[in-house]
Parts: sequence; structure tokens; C-alpha cells
Amino acid sequence: MRALLIAAAACCASPAAFPQDYPTRPVHLIVPYTPGTGADILARLIGPKLGERWRVGVPTENKPGATGNIGADFVAKAAPDGHTLLFVATSFGTTPALQKNLPFDPVKSFEPVALVATSGLVVVTHPQVPARSMKELVELAKRQPGKMHYSSPGNGGPQHLAMELIKLETGMNIVHVPYKGAAGALADVVGGHVEATIAAVQTAHPHVQSGKLRALAIMSAERSSAYPDVPTMKEQGLSDLEVETWYGAFAPAGTPSQIVQKLNSDINAVLREAQIRGALEKQGMTPAGGTPQRLAELVRKELPRWNRVVSAAGIKAD
Repeated sequence: MRALLIAAAACCASPAAFPQDYPTRPVHLIVPYTPGTGADILARLIGPKLGERWRVGVPTENKPGATGNIGADFVAKAAPDGHTLLFVATSFGTTPALQKNLPFDPVKSFEPVALVATSGLVVVTHPQVPARSMKELVELAKRQPGKMHYSSPGNGGPQHLAMELIKLETGMNIVHVPYKGAAGALADVVGGHVEATIAAVQTAHPHVQSGKLRALAIMSAERSSAYPDVPTMKEQGLSDLEVETWYGAFAPAGTPSQIVQKLNSDINAVLREAQIRGALEKQGMTPAGGTPQRLAELVRKELPRWNRVVSAAGIKAD
């Protein structure tokens, strides 16, 4: 009987003690995109800082392909012990709307760890477009149905879906012109070949400063420090149109809650470091942090929203 009591006590104690031993070997940060992307930059900034805390290696591994699905599936099938994490961007919330037969479930296959950072989006036009606000652009497009165009870095991407959300909510009629990347999409608005686009705040900023583009609206909940005079969508009377690029960390489903909490706590601590905050701001990113529930709620909000947009616009994955 005494042996059974000792064994039972050990079992009860082990979940609390387990995180103290974690991590016991290198923690791999899986980025399902190519090097140089936002999620990759984040992982390579934060990984070494976590390694210093944990006294283990924290390498970043790129596993790109299928709009992030290959790397995400790799993590979904990894051992749920906290030694393999997924660093993803907004596409994690949009891809399920475009691809119905994913090899993983974006909710059931992962444990949310932390919302790491966000990055703002801005609606910009060529200066010759006679619209100085988002509401004026909407009305202009309504008066000329199908005659105005907007560019995006690619079919089904966040910028494409964000503009289709605007179209769905406002009834504006503007035609999509997909490009093979952000550079071309922005360049043709600067050149006056396309009237408008949605771009990352930092990417568009030099062109707005030089007068080559006009910023009409910030799509974040709050104004951007890069564009203090440009109102948000909500400030212009256009509610439910907040869209940000976001970056999050996930663990495989079944990872012990104590490990998830430790990961969350340590990532939050790293995000509070002045060096990291400064490095992220140079990349046009705002450190986020918060509880795992904050990230979980974001994903729960994103999935049905983009399902509705994709369905209404009839968008198909390339």
C-alpha cells in the first residue's frame, strides 16, 4: 500500500515538475515559408533569445510549400512535447478558406502559444485618383462599376482577401489584378497603371512620403505611427473592416498546458526586451504577446470571416 501511495504521489507531482525540466534538448522553430519572410524574421530574432533563457539551441527551420501547409502539417504530426513549434503568419487563418482538404485542422491540430507580432495594412491610391478618403474611394468605384482596378501580391493572399472584404461590406465595384509579388503590385499603382492597392504600412511609407502614393485608410484598430494623420477604417464610419498581418506561435495538439504556459511566458518576456522591440519596429512590426487565449480567439475569428469572403467572391486557390 505504501508503495502505491508513493507512486500515486509521484504521478500527481510530475505534471508540475515537468516544465522545470523543459526543454531538455533543442527546440525547433518551424517556419512554413521561405527565408526572409515576416515569420522567418521573427523566428530568427526570438529564437536565440529563447535559447539564452533555456540554455539549449533554438534553430529556425524553413519548410515552405503549399502556402505554408507542408510546414504546418509537419508540426501537427510532431511529438507534443514542446520541442517543435510552428511560427506562422496570416495565411494560417486564410488558407483553410481556400483549400478545403488540408492534412491538418487549424484549430484541433495545434495548441495556441502566443500572438507574437502584428503589422499594419494601409489602403493607398495613385495621387491622380480623385479620392482623399476611403469613403470617397468607395463612392467613386460605385459610380464607375468595373472600371477601376486594384492590385495585390497574388490571388488568395491577405491583401486580396482584405480588399474583397471591403467590397463585400461596402458594395464597391473594383476589379482585382493579381501580381506575382508585393513589389510589382505596388509599382504599378505608383506608375498609375492601377488605381489602388492594400500594402504593408512600412512598404508603402516611402512612396507616401514622396507623394507618389496617397494613403486613404489604416486597416488596424488604431492609427499607425508612420501615418499619424491617416484615419482608420472605423474612424471613417466603416466598421468590421479591421485587418492586420499577424504572426503567431503554435505547438502540436496535446502539448502539456504547463509547457504551453512556460512558452507563452518566455516569449512574452522576450517581446518586452528593448532590443527585440526595436528590431521588430524596424521591420514594421508591433510586438503583441498576451495569453494563449488571445491567439486562439484571433484564429476563431479569422476562420469564419475569410470563409465568408472567399465564398462570396468566388475566390479559388492558384
